[in-house]
Amino acid sequence: MEKSKVYFCKQITPENIVKMYKILGKELPGKVAVKVHSGEEGNQNYLRPEFMKDIVDYVKGTIVECNTAYEGERNTTEKHLKLIENHGWNKSFDFDLMDEEGPDISIPVPNGKILKEDFLGKNIEKYNSMLVISHFKGHPMGGYGGALKQLSIGCASSVGKTWIHSAGKNKDQYTLWDNLPKQDEFLESMADAASAVVNYFKGNMAFINVMANMSVDCDCCSVAEDPCMQDIGILASLDPVAIDQACIDLVKNSNDPGKDHFLERVNSRHGTHTIDAAAELEFGTKEYELINVE
Repeated sequence: MEKSKVYFCKQITPENIVKMYKILGKELPGKVAVKVHSGEEGNQNYLRPEFMKDIVDYVKGTIVECNTAYEGERNTTEKHLKLIENHGWNKSFDFDLMDEEGPDISIPVPNGKILKEDFLGKNIEKYNSMLVISHFKGHPMGGYGGALKQLSIGCASSVGKTWIHSAGKNKDQYTLWDNLPKQDEFLESMADAASAVVNYFKGNMAFINVMANMSVDCDCCSVAEDPCMQDIGILASLDPVAIDQACIDLVKNSNDPGKDHFLERVNSRHGTHTIDAAAELEFGTKEYELINVE
């Protein structure tokens, strides 16, 4: 595959999110889902609704989320909707909890390494395209969280999240943590699920990664470490594999003293294996051209 274009801007502002989307030259058609992370109750690092307002208004999008598969304030529809209200996601935007009601839909995973199907909230069928806005940070299980995690775990219903975490062996979130698979099987399942969502939207997607508030912990953690690195910038691409690889490379090439702590989290979970597995599935490439935007 030829190199993908990844655009990079150092200044992190709401206006620059719009600028970076425009520079992609991709007009997302029809009804646009904007996938974000709503932030677990108590988390201090997630990207706030006011930061997203300009870009959501620009694409005339609907903020979308799904329920989780672990204890907290987002693992049932009732609790999650209360948190959405508390965090203000439904004050400025149209909001859709895609698996608010069942049944989930099953979509195929073409050539999946582990999974043969992926489970999504049925409301995803309302949308013709998706803008994925990812807060790039560490993650206690996946090593890091970026575009590929948003596509896989992020877009999956509660059942789908359980399915991915269990490498296709379990759909019950309350027994999930009793018998987890080998780490690489989980990471490959994430890559499989991400490929399914990309295939579902048939190219009508764009990706923005925001390298800010970079903790080793995910926004799904109610008790998360404070950021260990300075903010780096905004990246935009039409390739979810390339944009995550570019973020990892920016961390590795940084002079920030906190990068060793961040990379320890990534490497201890073999986190970049998700990127490798996704590249092997050929819905993106690790080879990219980083284009600076002033």
